[in-house]
Amino acid sequence: MKKVIVHPERCVGCMQCMFACAVAHSRAKSAVGASLESPLPRARVHVGAGLYREGFPNRCRHCDPAPCLHACLAGAIYRDEGTQSVLIDCDRCINCASCAMACPYGVIRHHQDSSAPPGKTVAVKCDNCVERQERGLTPACVEACKSGALTYEEDDRAQKRKTDEVARTISLGLSEGRIAPAKAQGPMSNVQGPMSNVQGLRSKVQGPRSSYSILVSARRSQCEIEERLVRGEER
Repeated sequence: MKKVIVHPERCVGCMQCMFACAVAHSRAKSAVGASLESPLPRARVHVGAGLYREGFPNRCRHCDPAPCLHACLAGAIYRDEGTQSVLIDCDRCINCASCAMACPYGVIRHHQDSSAPPGKTVAVKCDNCVERQERGLTPACVEACKSGALTYEEDDRAQKRKTDEVARTISLGLSEGRIAPAKAQGPMSNVQGPMSNVQGLRSKVQGPRSSYSILVSARRSQCEIEERLVRGEER
């Protein structure tokens, strides 16, 4: 069964997934219409900043077993048998926040939502865009992500592709001489071989900056400029 896979190393922090998620969960299903609704639709995927201000798209993993489901005292959280998605029944939710305390990823929010009775604050989280899936569409966050940080695919296929990517990276390092191949030296070859690979990897890290590190540096500079602007507005 397909699921949304997060690739944090590809996230550029553009937050297009958050925008698409909010629009997808609005009544109007359009950006302009969503902006006029009350309450305003909110994103159910949350992009956070890492140590170097790199983006990380955090969303519900629809765990199995799901801690939030077992923690829900009102029985408002359940698993959809068709999609295996963990969903929330807003009519039964009592806003006790037990699910939020149990969630290891911190992706459950509490606020008013168009899916809940008017004026009622309920627990809200990613629902895997089950309505879109029923229409044969991919989740809104995946459709909006242009960097490939969010993909919608079979778990086994995603793991196989990741294994192939790592293998290609190692092969590239060997072909460019950045990773020294192991040299057989009798009984000590098993000991010295892996160490040569470690030294090669170290030289790879200390060598020319990768495109990813350049991207992270540029993003960091952009965030610093934004922070200065914000501080100036506050003064």
